[in-house]
Amino acid sequence: MNFLMNLIWFVLGGFISFASWVVIGVLWCLTIVGIPIGMQCFKFAVMAAVPFGREIRISESGTSLVINIIWMLLGGLALAAEEAVLGVIFCMTIVGIPFGLQHFKHAKLALFPFGAEIYRVA
Repeated sequence: MNFLMNLIWFVLGGFISFASWVVIGVLWCLTIVGIPIGMQCFKFAVMAAVPFGREIRISESGTSLVINIIWMLLGGLALAAEEAVLGVIFCMTIVGIPFGLQHFKHAKLALFPFGAEIYRVA
């Protein structure tokens, strides 16, 4: 079932989230200092491509607070806004609600990507 949902997700707009994460990651990787941030973006691009069957756990430790603030100012807010708008659009239909919820999950991830970890749900 996850495979089918991921396939429908990618065809109906998941590629937009995937492409956004990849573009932001490439832009960060253009600088030497930004390479670790860009690599984190590529990791989350995979999550954006196939989100069903995976969950996100965001750390509450605050150790990555500074880098999350920098991220938010230099790309995170735009990515979160995109995900929130897509989530609202998908939730306008009953059939699209599971896809809209995935977009809201990605919006939270777009705001606080550092300290977050992706794990598979059994």
